Amino acid sequence: MSFGDISDEYSNYKDSRVVILPVPYDETSTWNKGADRGPAAIIGASPILELYDIETASEPFRAGIHILPAITDMATPDRMVESVYRETKKHLENGKLVVTLGGEHSVSVGTIRAHHEKFPGMCVLQIDAHADMRPQYLGTKYNHACVMHRVKEMCPFVQVGIRSMDVDEKEFTVPGRIFFAHDIFTRTTPWIPEVVDLLGDEVYITIDLDALDPSIMPSTGTPEPGGFSYYGVLELIRTVMATKKVVGFDIVELCPNDIDKAPDFLACKLFYKMVGYKYFGPGKKFLDT
Repeated sequence: MSFGDISDEYSNYKDSRVVILPVPYDETSTWNKGADRGPAAIIGASPILELYDIETASEPFRAGIHILPAITDMATPDRMVESVYRETKKHLENGKLVVTLGGEHSVSVGTIRAHHEKFPGMCVLQIDAHADMRPQYLGTKYNHACVMHRVKEMCPFVQVGIRSMDVDEKEFTVPGRIFFAHDIFTRTTPWIPEVVDLLGDEVYITIDLDALDPSIMPSTGTPEPGGFSYYGVLELIRTVMATKKVVGFDIVELCPNDIDKAPDFLACKLFYKMVGYKYFGPGKKFLDT
């Protein structure tokens, strides 16, 4: 199966700029289960996409989008992280934009590690409802609640949309680099420029779909009220794409359900919009020539 049923001309590995790495992993999540079905649900929604993007006046699939085989060596959290790391590293060496689809948020650790080795000056932008700053949780440092603590050991980061965390996580957050949802949605002055100013020239974006409000994204492992609208999160991503070189991204924590397919399609379209921004929108000025 190709993304969006696009032809081999735009979905073969050699000519595709973008590769999708599915990681169907859901072993450490602590409430709603089913994130292991997230990658297949996102890809499965893609044939419904209109492949023309009105905003960028482009057909983003023309950048080339290839779907890699899903990661299977995931017997333990450590094995999963190592498998994702090795696979990401291989495709970065081939010059691809690697987009990881989860799966729970712990899948981001391996791919961020590989990106950091390739782009040692990069900064991570976390768009999320939860701080995910626990040193370890339920017996492993690779729990989905620990992902940003692992990132903190690698590179600078900025957290956006946070509206839930344990008191013990507070000591590990970085003052001035965390944008709480209640501050974002009650302030009268622009906040996105402040986020952009804190990021380095090269940025990796990790998106936990629970950053979106559960009114439009109920299908997550741990939904939280008070999140972003669709256009709200696009405004942030579009601005980052316009001012920084986005070197990779992931979309995680979709927990699909059989009744409401709208969240699956939202996640799919979010991916497609980001490809459009990267190659045909504000991010295209950072492409290698």
